[in-house]
Amino acid sequence: MTSGLAAQHTARAARWIDILRRQFPELLRELAPGRPGAGTRSRPPLGTGALRALGERDSAERAEALLGEQHGLAPLGTSAAPIRLHVSDAVRDITDGVVELEEAVREKLGLGRPPRADVPQRLSRIAALLDDAAGDPVLARHVLDECRRMARRCGRTLGDPETLVRVNGRCPWCDSVSLRAMPAWRTVLCVNPGCRCTDEECPCDDNTAHRHSWTETGWAQLAADAGADADEIAALIDADEIAGRVDTGGTRGSAAAGAA
Repeated sequence: MTSGLAAQHTARAARWIDILRRQFPELLRELAPGRPGAGTRSRPPLGTGALRALGERDSAERAEALLGEQHGLAPLGTSAAPIRLHVSDAVRDITDGVVELEEAVREKLGLGRPPRADVPQRLSRIAALLDDAAGDPVLARHVLDECRRMARRCGRTLGDPETLVRVNGRCPWCDSVSLRAMPAWRTVLCVNPGCRCTDEECPCDDNTAHRHSWTETGWAQLAADAGADADEIAALIDADEIAGRVDTGGTRGSAAAGAA
């Protein structure tokens, strides 16, 4: 029997699938500038020192792109590497994720392994199974979480700004009204550049680009420390998605609401 909550999950998943299905081909096209052409093949081979420097630069770019993704930041400018690593990483992650998700859904529904297909085709097949998936609340939530995660990663890689929503209360570390929720990550963070915490596991003291953040499991404690409301935080994040900040027209151009 389909529960109302599971039906909501699959309805929201359908929107994320539609966004991802239309944006994934754009992601593939982003790899085009990095393809080696005739001009690159005619160049002399790189020496050992140059290859080492190129490898170090690629590693640095990959680390920078990963840090940016963890904070909802799109990469700035174009990569100097022959392949845009943040794009190729996103393509691989989304491709693997879609394959694994379709296999998991079909296995849960007793349909066996799916035939090979490209990402948009697999997404269409997943969308066709959403009504059946709604009969299993755990499966419905898993489909929603994965589709949302992959669509947001695709959008960020394409340069879409991440939505920030103002959260009431003061940061427990710096006492400023700088708490913001990131609906895509279901995370709250302090956007005050000068904020530093004393949590030994948080790198904000060593890395100025890092912001202390609270995941969903920490919202109750954050609310108690900040004078906020945990249920209100959850409602803000859910409402941001459902109310249409992300709609079937795609994520491109969404506003970073409440960031100021």
